[in-house]
Amino acid sequence: MKNSKKIINFEEIEQKYDPQLSFRKLGSKINIIIIILLILMSVYHFWASGFGLVREVLHRGIHISFVIGLVFLLFSWKKNKTDFEKKNLSYLSFQNIDLLDYIFALLAVLSALYLPLLPPEILAQRVGNPETIDVFMGSILIVLTLEAARRSVGPTLPVISVVFILFAIFGPYAPGALKHGGTSWLGFVNHIYITNQGVYGIAVGVMAQYVFLFILFGVLATRVGLGKLFIDLSMLIAGKYSGGPAKVAIFSSAFMGTISGSSIANTVTTGSLTIPAMKKVGYPSHFSGAVEAASSTGGQITPPILGAAAFIMVEYLEIPLRDILAAALIPALLHYFGIFIMVHLEAKKLGLRGLTQEEMPNFIKVIKDNWLSLLPLIILVYFILSGRTPDFAAIYGIISCITIGFIKPTNRLNIKDLLNCLSSGAKNTLAVGAAAICVGIIVGVVTLTGVGFRLGFVVIQTAGDISNFFSNIWPISFFSFEDLRLFFSLVLIAISCIIMGAGIPTTATYIILVAVAAPALAQLGIEPLVAHFFVFYYGVLADITPPVALAAYAASGIAKSNPFKTGNTAFRLGIAKALVPFVFVYSPSLLLITGQFQIDQLVITLIGTLIGIALIGIAFSGYWFRPLLRYEQICIGFGSLFFVAPGTGSMIIGLFIVLPMLFLQIYKKN
Repeated sequence: MKNSKKIINFEEIEQKYDPQLSFRKLGSKINIIIIILLILMSVYHFWASGFGLVREVLHRGIHISFVIGLVFLLFSWKKNKTDFEKKNLSYLSFQNIDLLDYIFALLAVLSALYLPLLPPEILAQRVGNPETIDVFMGSILIVLTLEAARRSVGPTLPVISVVFILFAIFGPYAPGALKHGGTSWLGFVNHIYITNQGVYGIAVGVMAQYVFLFILFGVLATRVGLGKLFIDLSMLIAGKYSGGPAKVAIFSSAFMGTISGSSIANTVTTGSLTIPAMKKVGYPSHFSGAVEAASSTGGQITPPILGAAAFIMVEYLEIPLRDILAAALIPALLHYFGIFIMVHLEAKKLGLRGLTQEEMPNFIKVIKDNWLSLLPLIILVYFILSGRTPDFAAIYGIISCITIGFIKPTNRLNIKDLLNCLSSGAKNTLAVGAAAICVGIIVGVVTLTGVGFRLGFVVIQTAGDISNFFSNIWPISFFSFEDLRLFFSLVLIAISCIIMGAGIPTTATYIILVAVAAPALAQLGIEPLVAHFFVFYYGVLADITPPVALAAYAASGIAKSNPFKTGNTAFRLGIAKALVPFVFVYSPSLLLITGQFQIDQLVITLIGTLIGIALIGIAFSGYWFRPLLRYEQICIGFGSLFFVAPGTGSMIIGLFIVLPMLFLQIYKKN
């Protein structure tokens, strides 16, 4: 009898749900050429960041030329061509790449390098007084950037960019507080193309200088065995306990998050092992996929990589990377703690077993085979904590990966493997690179028009109107107007972040929202670091928030579950991530390095938040010592909010609400 089980193609799932990896199939000849270009891209960035002295604008221009040029060669204008199109357009293509795409790639390289190759003194004269050729080249690069972003990350980001462009030009016709003087196309191109406020701005600079190297480090570290070591250690730590595979998924995703900033990549990498194991011990399919998705999104908030957002914060806030990582530590742990509680309760409710001794890896063999793989990560973290720049740390992390890969006794790296890693690393940066260039247009419009402060005014005014409405309602009337305005402002910004994050890479979402939402938070008196983390967290949450929960949908492809149900469950499991940002706004000490840090406030807030998150997990799981009745769930859920809200007074109120439910649970169980 033939095996009826369908083999799951994990690479196909990753490409399906991650538009950033939807590369077209190439002919053998052009494929070799593109691989060489990708390797050259990696080698150039390694040399420029570690040993070369390249002018800033030239470095960014070379980066843009590589990114957009290769995007047009590797991403088709249409994801799925019909047989008719393939047949009738074959004479207009070479090696499965349309001739027009070759032209676009060439124009992208020319327009990206035109400006940086101008002598610095001539370039300085062109700022504010561009010539016709400058406007022409700038227009080409802007249009090609929009198309490259559409192909590699989807239509959402370029559509938003077009809206911002129209807003910049037709400012006099904008409504209310958004109205401004507007600009001409010449003035727009001058600001976006010739100055360092647009496509050659901070977003591209960070990608070229830092992010590229860390993505390459992640690829190399995985290849030398660090990913396998993380998964095996996770199984040894948590595998034998009740519902073990789900807990393994949490630990392995947390570990993988240290070297990968991609939610979908984490989901597919660890999920290929953990999801089948979860289903095997008795977890429902949708829950198995949701656990992996929720855990994997934590990778983007886990030091030291933070999905590239950490490096953007370094540039914007002008503080060392080690401070950013310190601030990210406790919120990341709270996220995983929330998932762990729900997973544990679900396992207890269903009576699920852990992994047997036969299913567990051998500790001695795991350490013997892969202990060397830890050294690159240790070296990377050491240099970051010692105060070195991120690119310095990444360079030595990459060197250590290559060195250890060649001397490692098992699964040894060879020249072919190294070239494949260099090619894959560069390939994985293309989509996020195109997104960063496109975001540069949006950020340029924000600086040109001052729309960030205008939107901040609108948000605060709207929150004030909502506060006036609710301030007369008991018991909300006990809160001051300022407290209510801050709360509703945060709610409005959080909703905006989640909506904006739908279909846009996390890093791009973060950059846009920092430019647009951060001014509103600043007007409310929130510290810049706190504001940045608030926006970033809700941008990440979009990966598990229906209807566009890409990480959850990727997990559902592996689990063979309903995608929407998986997304809803993943959001429920990741509810701690939705609450934690409010906690560190009201109690900045949770981020450790804020100007308002107080050790006593940290202790009280941390204890309260841990209890609150645990109670939320109990309420959502519907189980404590026994299954909860509906009124018990409501009371525990309501009481949990008083623990999450910082302060001893609110915690005492929470105790009065929750303790009767605890006693009732114990009494009925006995």
